[in-house]
Amino acid sequence: MRQKVFIADDHPLFPKGLKGFLEENNFDVIGEAPNGDLALKFIQEIEPNLAFLDLDMPGMSGLEVAKMCYESEIQTKIILLTFHKKSYIYHKPKSLNISGYVHKAFAVEELLDCIEMVSKKGTYLSTRILSEKTGLKFAEKPLKPTPSEIKIIRFIADGLTTKEIANTLFVAERTIDKHRSNIVKKLDLDKKHN
Repeated sequence: MRQKVFIADDHPLFPKGLKGFLEENNFDVIGEAPNGDLALKFIQEIEPNLAFLDLDMPGMSGLEVAKMCYESEIQTKIILLTFHKKSYIYHKPKSLNISGYVHKAFAVEELLDCIEMVSKKGTYLSTRILSEKTGLKFAEKPLKPTPSEIKIIRFIADGLTTKEIANTLFVAERTIDKHRSNIVKKLDLDKKHN
């Protein structure tokens, strides 16, 4: 069953790109809003599985919407999207039951991993942002492939092409290309193996 997804962002282009990406990956985008007030109303009425909220919107912010959902015991999982790198936000997810925090610049790269983590009742905080704010050297530690990437590695080992893997997983070829690129970086492979 496809997950029902809601997007709230006041920027005219970002939600359009996010909606296309999610629909390509078999998510059902059932609503959009340009501000926090309409976002809260929609989430309260429909309770989608996931809500992607811009941190800074007219009316209520993404954090304020998340707070209201938390206080109303709404089961929708909230994922915040932003261009900002504010350290105070990292203390908010647990207190407001926010499931994910993704920097917009890395959204396409991290979104599927974020959704996968959130679906398993985990919390996803972009390691790229955390490394810049906390001084942690994530890039120097060996990065493990995600469950999605492990699945793709197995398909590659079986000799499947990018197109065949995309058709098998019902995703866009560029999604597989992105995973392949991440696999090469994480496993420190020679580019010719990509």
